Amino acid sequence: MKNFSLAALLLCATGSFAMPIASSARSMVPSELQQLIGVDYRALKDSPTAQALKQQVLPDNLKELETALKGIGIDSEHDLDQLDFASFRTEKKGIQTIGIAQGSFSAKAVLKKLKRSKISGVKYGTALVYPMDDGMVMTFLDDNTLAFGNSDSLHSALDTQDGKRPSLDSNPEMTDQMASVDSAPLWSILDQKGTQAMMMSVMGDAAKVGDYDSLKKRILASSYTMNFATGVNFDLNVLTADSMTAATLSTLLKGVMLYKKMNASAIEKTAIEATTVDSDSANLRLHFKTDDSKFQTLLHAPLFAAVSR
Repeated sequence: MKNFSLAALLLCATGSFAMPIASSARSMVPSELQQLIGVDYRALKDSPTAQALKQQVLPDNLKELETALKGIGIDSEHDLDQLDFASFRTEKKGIQTIGIAQGSFSAKAVLKKLKRSKISGVKYGTALVYPMDDGMVMTFLDDNTLAFGNSDSLHSALDTQDGKRPSLDSNPEMTDQMASVDSAPLWSILDQKGTQAMMMSVMGDAAKVGDYDSLKKRILASSYTMNFATGVNFDLNVLTADSMTAATLSTLLKGVMLYKKMNASAIEKTAIEATTVDSDSANLRLHFKTDDSKFQTLLHAPLFAAVSR
């Protein structure tokens, strides 16, 4: 399964309150977590801005996911409440990703459909694993929750659930990050390496300054939330080692924004002006807010196309 882009995250944001990751799913997320994303699917169809995002930037990998779910009788437009995606690091097989789907579907109904199609499950540990489209496999955690991914990824997650490898609950830094955001309609947490890579991308040429390489080592983790309740609101929090690091990053990022503003289009300048950057103790904080109409116009701007792919 490919990594999910920023566009995939944006199009899933809604104005209602999201559910925290199901306890049955949390137990299968490995401790070596790179990123965990929670999105609320329930109000997607009721948000014009979210619909515009979907039409403009729906990535192929999310289309493949919806197709795979449809193949086992789950309609993403009507049956899904919550989707969670966990990317985790493995020593021998690199980054692996699993998805968790919660909704109004029924395991009994899905399994009945699979049985009619003469599709049977294969035992792995204590679970039965079933094939999906596009080479993915899935298993039910309870009647309304399923986990899916490629075979290696799902097996790693099931090993975690069976106690063969440490789970997310043994990673206090990431669980602390999650506790501060998981009630938002869209939320994500990112580990140290992932956050360092994200900040390098955001900084661009500014990341080439002489002391940035040492500075980035003091970037520890990050989280963000997004919702469409009153316009578009995006909040990013980057945890650093100390207040000096947070303040320095804040200054650098403000400089990057001023530089980009010089060559930006009118709508992109409006977006940059709607973004504030500051530091609070050891945290770098970025906030973006605009109304629906301006954001939908921004969808067609070259800058958005560049950062959302």
